[in-house]
Amino acid sequence: MKEFFSQMGKYFARYKGYIAGTFAMNILAAVFNVFSFSILLPILQILFKVNTERYEFIEWGTIGMGNLVEVLKNNGYYYSQQMVDSYGPSTTLLFLGIILASLTLLKTATYFGGSACLMPLRTGIVRDIRSDIYKKILSLPLSFFSEERKGDILARVSTDVNEIDGSITSSLDMLIKNPIFILVYVGTMFAMSWQLTLFTLLVVPLLAGGIGQIGKKLKQRSLYAQSKWSDGISQIEETLGGLRIIKAFIAERKMDERFTKVNNEFRDASMRVAIRQSAAHPVSEFLGTCMIVIVLWFGGYLIFSGNSPIDASGFIYYLVILYTTLQPIKDLSKAGYSIQKGLASMERINKILRAENNIKEVAEPKKIEALNDSIELENVHFSYNEGHEILHDINLSIKKGQTIALVGQSGSGKSTLVDLIPRYHDVSSGSIKIDGEDVRNLSLHSLRGLIGNVNQEAILFNDTIFNNIAFGVENATQEEVEAAAKIANAHDFIMEMEKGYQTNVGDRGGRLSGGQRQRISIARAILKNPPILILDEATSALDTESERLVQDALEKLMKSRTTIAIAHRLSTIKNANEIYVLHEGKIVERGTHEELIEMNGYYKKLNDMQAL
Repeated sequence: MKEFFSQMGKYFARYKGYIAGTFAMNILAAVFNVFSFSILLPILQILFKVNTERYEFIEWGTIGMGNLVEVLKNNGYYYSQQMVDSYGPSTTLLFLGIILASLTLLKTATYFGGSACLMPLRTGIVRDIRSDIYKKILSLPLSFFSEERKGDILARVSTDVNEIDGSITSSLDMLIKNPIFILVYVGTMFAMSWQLTLFTLLVVPLLAGGIGQIGKKLKQRSLYAQSKWSDGISQIEETLGGLRIIKAFIAERKMDERFTKVNNEFRDASMRVAIRQSAAHPVSEFLGTCMIVIVLWFGGYLIFSGNSPIDASGFIYYLVILYTTLQPIKDLSKAGYSIQKGLASMERINKILRAENNIKEVAEPKKIEALNDSIELENVHFSYNEGHEILHDINLSIKKGQTIALVGQSGSGKSTLVDLIPRYHDVSSGSIKIDGEDVRNLSLHSLRGLIGNVNQEAILFNDTIFNNIAFGVENATQEEVEAAAKIANAHDFIMEMEKGYQTNVGDRGGRLSGGQRQRISIARAILKNPPILILDEATSALDTESERLVQDALEKLMKSRTTIAIAHRLSTIKNANEIYVLHEGKIVERGTHEELIEMNGYYKKLNDMQAL
């Protein structure tokens, strides 16, 4: 339970009022339940005439903690005898039955009230966990997702959260209600006969021990089962993304066999968890019956020997309370192993929630409104881990309004270098400065607000064209969006679509061609109007006609902006103020296009290969 409260305590703290409400309601429900059972005693006395003793009324003012039960019992019998004498046994039974029904109504009403108070808690905790995961995903650096499978993350957000809902939050009712019921019932049993209750409590470890054996290893087995389903989700996600390749290489059978293997492993793991879980009810039922039999024998022995602290009808009432106590005990044990199963999912979710974000702001970050002078990279080194270094001793300067280009073979570190400027990653050593201020001293919001991106893969969302262009810009008007689309050479093809700017682009922009997607992403950058622009191979995946349109849009976008362009096609960056050639993480050449050609080095070789 310590682990349970350490992991879930912060969520419970948000709903303290509802927890207090359900505690109060369940205390009332337990008290009404005890009193409703007590009505059975005079009913049994009347029906079977097992008690011919005449009772005298005891003043209520004489009630103390020591004689509370005796006075209540005496006066209850007194009133029932008075009613029998005045109205007869039949009418008295009817009246007592009405009291029993009324107490039962109060009991069920408060029981319902306790469960109703838990509903905002249950649904709220699940909502809060999902919200926390999503916020954490948004805040984590890109390096976290390069090491995690997308399908595994999706499984944690969906399947694992559902498991918490099914295992932990559904057990809250049992977890809060049952200890209250057990305490009230055991307190009542002690008040009736502390000797018999002490003997009963000696038998309880038999029941608890049997249930405890079932709960062992349930968390580990559940954790293994959930990890297997994560493998399945990952494969489904990969299949959806690579369906074209699967069909092209006639690999449907191979992929089906892979999924069948994972699916069977998940089924076997889930079956072992379910079998262990389902064993709890019959085992607890049997052990509970054994407990009743032992107490029945011992109580009967005391009554027959004449040493019993309670009479026969009281013993029947005691057995009713004892049997009623068994169900909360069994429910509490069921909640215990159900929670163990849910904690396995919470442990997987915590791998996201407790993941360290190494992109941190200083205590009082500075805000930056514009680029006034330059961007400087000084002695920059970078590696994703302690081992292989990606960038080595990078030094470059970008003056305001200049366009610089980064070229080199794939894997030379171009994209990594530009990712350091908006702090998607932090440098391992060295510094990046904007107007002389280290970017690590700037607020992330203001830093990234200066920068616009156009990437090789135009990332669009499953939304309208209007919302994709206006993405990240608050309160953008139709006129502003259309003006940006016209500059990006996108307005004409947008107006030819069925709903114009309200046309949905589909998943990842799948309803548009590559050139259309790229022009919409350029329009998005134009609308943001950033002083710094990063172009990451923005035209490399396009055909000649689309490239011409996109290049024209880019040239309009680059006017009066400081631009960093990554390019494989050297023809697109001939007019750059300076070109940096990267090879294996180092700058090996720098200069204008003409200067680099004259050097007759690596750049010249790239240029000749493309010309050929």
